[in-house]
Amino acid sequence: MENDKFIVGLDIGTTKICAVVGRKNEFGKLEVLGMGKAVSDGVIRGIVTNIDKTVNAIQKAVNDASDMAEVDIANVIVGIAGQHIRSTVHHGAIIRNPNQDEITIEDVRRLANDMENIVVPPGNTIIHVMPQDYTVDYEDGIKDPVGMSGSKLEADFHIITAQTTAINNINRCVKRADLVSKDLILEPLASSLSVLSEEDKEAGVCLVDIGGGTTDIAIFYDNIIRHTAVIPLGGNIITTDIKEGCMVLHNQAELLKTKFGRAIAEETNPNEIVSIPGLRNRPPKEISIKNLAAIIQARMEEIIEHVQNELVASGHYKKLAGGIVLTGGGSLLSGVAQLFEYMTGLDTRIGYPNEHLGKCKVDEIKSPMYATSVGLVLAGFKSFDEREENYKKRYENIVNHRSDLRASKTEFGANIISKIGMRLKDIITNDINDDSNY
Repeated sequence: MENDKFIVGLDIGTTKICAVVGRKNEFGKLEVLGMGKAVSDGVIRGIVTNIDKTVNAIQKAVNDASDMAEVDIANVIVGIAGQHIRSTVHHGAIIRNPNQDEITIEDVRRLANDMENIVVPPGNTIIHVMPQDYTVDYEDGIKDPVGMSGSKLEADFHIITAQTTAINNINRCVKRADLVSKDLILEPLASSLSVLSEEDKEAGVCLVDIGGGTTDIAIFYDNIIRHTAVIPLGGNIITTDIKEGCMVLHNQAELLKTKFGRAIAEETNPNEIVSIPGLRNRPPKEISIKNLAAIIQARMEEIIEHVQNELVASGHYKKLAGGIVLTGGGSLLSGVAQLFEYMTGLDTRIGYPNEHLGKCKVDEIKSPMYATSVGLVLAGFKSFDEREENYKKRYENIVNHRSDLRASKTEFGANIISKIGMRLKDIITNDINDDSNY
C-alpha cells in the first residue's frame, strides 16, 4: 500500500455514528488522520429506523473527519450489526480434473465462490464466506491445501448472513450522504482486527464487543473464525433499567451509569450516595451507589449468560486459552471484566485498539469505544483470512516469476542473436580482408 492511500471506516452504531480516516505509515502502523462523530438517533439495535436522521448524522461525522484529515471523502467501509445477523457452518466440495497435478489457488477460490450461491432463508443476503478447515481426498484438518495432490477438495465455511432490508437501508443512507460503500463488514470482525493479536487468535479467544444496542461475539481458534453471534442487549438497555429503577431522566441515567456505575454491587460502599438535580420545583434526588450497581449487575449478568450460551454452542468453550477480550463502550464499566471472569471461569481483559495504531491526531480514538471504527479502517488494508493474503502473495510471486522467466528468455534470445550477428560480421570482415590480399 502506498503511504498516500487513505481509507475511511464508517461505524453506524446505536448510540453514535463515527467516521475515521486512516492510512498506513512506513512501519505498517495505522495513522489516524481524522475522526468525526455524531449522535445516532435513527438507529435501534444496529438497525436503521429513520433514514433522514441517520443520513444527517453520517454527513456530520464524515464532514468533521474530512475537515480534520484535510481530505475529500468519497468512499467508506461500513460496519453492520444487529439481531438479524445469523451465522452458520456449511460444507462444500468440488471434484478436480484428474489430469491436474496439484491443488491451486484457483481451486480454493472456486470452492469459496460456490458457497456464495448456497440457498439462504428468504429475505437474507450473504455478507461473509470464510473457510475453516479443508479436507483433501478425505484427509481432514488441513488449513492450507494449496500445493497438495488430490482429486476431491472439501471445506467447512463460516457463512454470515444479514437481513436484506437492513443492508438496503444502510446502503441507502450511505448513498444519500453522497458516499459510496466499498465494503460491508460485520462489526465484531472489524473489532477483532483492532484489539486481537495473532497469538490471541491462535490460542483461542472470544471477543465480546458491548455496544449501545447489541453485544457482538466473535470466537477464534487456530487463527480461524469459528463462531459469531449478535445479542440484542447492550449499554442502552442498562441505561433504561437505571432510568426506570431510579426514576430519573434518560440523560441522568446515562450519566449515572458512566460516572458512578459499577458491575459488582458487593464492592460498593452502602453509605455512598450521589445527589442529582430534581425536576422543576422539586428537591434534588439522592441515589444509592449500591442500588445503582445492583441494577447494572442484574442486566450485565443476563448479557454474560447469553455470551456463555454462545460459548457452549460454539463447541470451543474449553479450548480458549486466550480467554475473553472485552471491548466497546460497555467494557468501560468498572468491574465488568471481573464479573465476566467470575461467571464464565475464563481469563478476561479489556481490549484497546492501541497495538495497531501509530501517530494519531485524536487520543480519544484509543478507547475501546472506537475499536470497531479503527477495525473498519484496518479491514480496508487487510483480509480477515490470513490464508487469502498468502494466496495473493503467492499469486503475485508466480506472476513475477513467470515475468522474470519471459524476460530471461527474451534476454537470452537477444544475446544469442547478438552473438550470431557479431560472428557473421567477423566472418564477412575476414572474407573481405582475404580478398583484398589478392
